[in-house]
Amino acid sequence: MAFIQCSFRSSMLDIAAGMNVVLPQRDDLTDRRPFPCLFLLHGLSDDHTIWSRRTSIERYAEAHGIAVVMPAGGRGWYVDNAEGPRWGAFVADELPAAARAFFPLSHRREDTFVAGLSMGGYGAFRIALAHPDRFAAAGSFSGALDVARRPADAEPAWTTELTRVFGDLGALPGSTDDLFELARRLDPADRRRLRLFQCCGTEDFLYDANVRFRDHSRSLGLDLTYEEGPGTHEWGFWDAAVRRFLDWLTGPGPAA
Repeated sequence: MAFIQCSFRSSMLDIAAGMNVVLPQRDDLTDRRPFPCLFLLHGLSDDHTIWSRRTSIERYAEAHGIAVVMPAGGRGWYVDNAEGPRWGAFVADELPAAARAFFPLSHRREDTFVAGLSMGGYGAFRIALAHPDRFAAAGSFSGALDVARRPADAEPAWTTELTRVFGDLGALPGSTDDLFELARRLDPADRRRLRLFQCCGTEDFLYDANVRFRDHSRSLGLDLTYEEGPGTHEWGFWDAAVRRFLDWLTGPGPAA
């Protein structure tokens, strides 16, 4: 297993963008086949180092023979911010191109996946729903999937932050940053070929929003696997979730 910390100059963000990467080791060191790749997104209060610090993602990736790219996403919700960086274009366009230029990663859609927790769960579903031609599957763990319908009594600081990211919040429902709308706009063929994995703890403050998205997706006929169980918004739940996601994605690997 190789663990690499690196950065590159991002034209989308106009900063040095950080990412951590794990690459499995093959028994045959002459094997040059590119790895399938999971782009794994962090939540609102974290950065690109958090998955390696708080979960066993390296062991899980090794067991499944999959590369994992963990980028920095700031507090940008993985969308092109109304006032700030183009996080959406960065993750969907620039990051995959840069990672593939640096590392032996597959260019094939069927080998390309995206997942994340909380804000990152929203980002993963948004990117996959907007680009079903590039991503074969996406995972959301305790995702903030209904941000377009924020509570009417949200704290002013939260409203200010969302306005910085999304612009006019009144126009957010029904826009391309609304996951419910993106799912509705999917071509019928893409609804069948894009695989989605969603899980949330039943005690999580985002549970109700996850149930709404689950029901909406099922009404549209999306290929959605949904799991729930006891749990809150915490790392024990997410460590188990990312392992289950990789099992679902590639089939159970050796004991990790």
